[in-house]
Amino acid sequence: QVQLVESGGGLVETGGSLRLACAPSGSIFSINPMAWYRQAPGKQRELVARITLGGSTNYADSVKGRFTISRDAAKRTWYLQMNGLKPDDTAVYYCNALISSNGGTKIYWGQGTQVTVSS
Repeated sequence: QVQLVESGGGLVETGGSLRLACAPSGSIFSINPMAWYRQAPGKQRELVARITLGGSTNYADSVKGRFTISRDAAKRTWYLQMNGLKPDDTAVYYCNALISSNGGTKIYWGQGTQVTVSS
């Protein structure tokens, strides 16, 4: 049974930083691509950043220059470094990945971690 476990959310002041991590568990053959999404109250879930196994990245315009997605291939873990946080970044953040395992190839989601930025 594949699961994605997130960590690193919390409460931070405007201008502060947080680092999110997503670690998979289970018998996994491959993970590609890996991503972070977020959902603010009353809004649709949106893509924040995505990274491929080859290292290609793309970001939402609203976070470019402030957020950085990275991955540790050996640990099969990926991260979202968030700097210069703003109140508009307040949301539940979800990690996401396309994973191949004994159960086939599927999209998996983490349970979500709350990020709150105070003004």
